[in-house]
Amino acid sequence: MTDLPLKSIIEAALFAAGKPLTIDHFIAIFAETSQPERSVVRTVLRELREEYAERGIELVEVASGYRFQTKQNLTPWLKGLQPERSPRYSRALLETLAIIAYRQPITRGEIENIRGISVSSDIIRKLHDYKWIRVLAHRDTPGKPALYGTSREFLNYFNLKNLNGLPPLTELMANAQEELFETEEKKEEEINPKN
Repeated sequence: MTDLPLKSIIEAALFAAGKPLTIDHFIAIFAETSQPERSVVRTVLRELREEYAERGIELVEVASGYRFQTKQNLTPWLKGLQPERSPRYSRALLETLAIIAYRQPITRGEIENIRGISVSSDIIRKLHDYKWIRVLAHRDTPGKPALYGTSREFLNYFNLKNLNGLPPLTELMANAQEELFETEEKKEEEINPKN
């Protein structure tokens, strides 16, 4: 065994890994004869989460394990550190992703039926390139269409532990209707300005 406390080793591993780590990853760091129990590792992770609660970073659990990340409320001050702009996603790409996330497993044809418009191969390719979706299986019908679903990368990117963390569909619909109403009001004001 080492003289370093378990908490220091786990904390250092989280910073050094550059990706989420599972409890099995933490256990595998140690020689077989000195591996900590899973419950001990969970306790250390809970303690680290509490210790970092008042700091600028936090320990979060996502689909692929545990990771440190900056707190969401600090984003306005940290934006200047990243000169490149965050990617802009098209409405079609986001709609397709949302349909897959909420209705998986789903075929491309079913996505097109919901959207009322065809889904370009480019959108599916981009979602694959981002590793946000994957082919879960193929439907046993003529043509054997692919059944799409979300991946662990999707959950990690959107800071979700599992699909239950997605906002309820009714909430999304209410927000979309509100945005549509606001857009219509703005158009109306542009056409008929108030004096």
